[in-house]
Amino acid sequence: MRHYLAILLLPILIVSCTEDTSTIGMFPETDGIANSYATFDIYTKSVLLDSVLYKSSQNYLGNIKDPETNMEIKANFAAQFHTFENFKFPSKNLMFPDWENDHSQDLVECDSIEFRLYCNGYYGDPNNPMKLEVYPLSFDKIIEEDTVYYVNTDLEQFVDAGATPIATKVFTAIDYSVPESYREEDNYISNIRIALPKEYGNYLLNTFYEHPDYYKNSYNFIRKVCPGFYFKIKGGTGTMVYVEVSTLNLFFTYYDQNYPDSVYAGVYKFAATPEVIQSTQFTNGNLQELVDNDNCTYLKSPAGIGTEVTLPINEIYAGHEADSISMAQLSLTRYNNDANGDYSLDIPQNVVMVRKDDIVSFFKNKKTPNSQTSFFTTFDETFNTYTFDNLGRLLTYCYFEKLKGMESSGLSEAEWEAAHPNWNKMVIVPVSVTLTLDAYGNTSYAGLTHDMSLSSAKLVGGPNSPIKMQILYSRFK
Repeated sequence: MRHYLAILLLPILIVSCTEDTSTIGMFPETDGIANSYATFDIYTKSVLLDSVLYKSSQNYLGNIKDPETNMEIKANFAAQFHTFENFKFPSKNLMFPDWENDHSQDLVECDSIEFRLYCNGYYGDPNNPMKLEVYPLSFDKIIEEDTVYYVNTDLEQFVDAGATPIATKVFTAIDYSVPESYREEDNYISNIRIALPKEYGNYLLNTFYEHPDYYKNSYNFIRKVCPGFYFKIKGGTGTMVYVEVSTLNLFFTYYDQNYPDSVYAGVYKFAATPEVIQSTQFTNGNLQELVDNDNCTYLKSPAGIGTEVTLPINEIYAGHEADSISMAQLSLTRYNNDANGDYSLDIPQNVVMVRKDDIVSFFKNKKTPNSQTSFFTTFDETFNTYTFDNLGRLLTYCYFEKLKGMESSGLSEAEWEAAHPNWNKMVIVPVSVTLTLDAYGNTSYAGLTHDMSLSSAKLVGGPNSPIKMQILYSRFK
């Protein structure tokens, strides 16, 4: 039986480390186990992340420049809006101005209609003016619930050709039209208000009275009444706002049939929620320029760059075919950011390492790290590193996968590797993680998605600068 012994090894890629590590993690000879260790060069490179699923209830809106790389990052978003099952407005004859007369043949009017984009943060200068345009989405090109959309999806394809914006807005991340004393209250939520033409509110009201079945659920509402809207940055740079909730607010006046002398102000909020589609489109600058840098690698989100790792599995197993790999550790060191500290992007805090051929299906199928072909780690601020411990199972899995593949296919080693060029390649990407806690205090992964926040890390490595992996072998005497 082959035993895999996971032994903790302290980070080994600390600059100027001169201590002897030759005995770290080794079993004493009295245990009947012989130990040996070796160090191997690991080559890394940056790779573009094209097929990044957008799985987030938060949207982004703005245009900024990464101060470290001077690359532009632009974000627009599209949102559909939700209606409750069997939704109803007040009876038509109760709508203002005169409830006593039969207005069944008349058109109803709203008081006003608006968007509210509620924000839970921003990046950049809060005083910087940004120009926003809002376009209705097309009835002919509905954003479908069962279709996969990526962050580089061109959202303008869902807008009718030649369409003009239904509304425009110049905004800042901090709304100075709201008194400071009100903005400082605990219940205040920063938001962007976008007024819509009153005619659109009238359209929503009268469509309900003509076709109430269009409002019976979100599916009908999106396809018959309101396919959604595209929010597009038209001008300005230097600010990115984080939109947590979007609402379409319709204001109207109506009477209470039991109290004809009383007039009530009504409002209905159609919300962009997880029940309907929300999707942000990110447009990055010339990321290829960063990918082509052979003297480092990058981790950039959203929809940016990952770091590819090529594992020298053949070299690791050469002469050790009968040994167990008790420990294999890889650390990637981050370069300190020398850019303007006031507006530096955040450091990615959580990353996963997944086999290159599995990276798309891993996120599409909502998988979680299994510590065999996929691994999770966090940024270590003390050592400025991302460290993956216990990679022995990965090396063993890949090595025996190749041997079994050669045996079943009849291919030589060179032929099999040529047919499977990514068999020893991994990709590291930033992620967002949701954890759950059970009754016994144990944590587990509840959800893991591509990181959609603004983050960046420049790492030691690259095709011209190999990093090191230390391997500990064990063999029973």
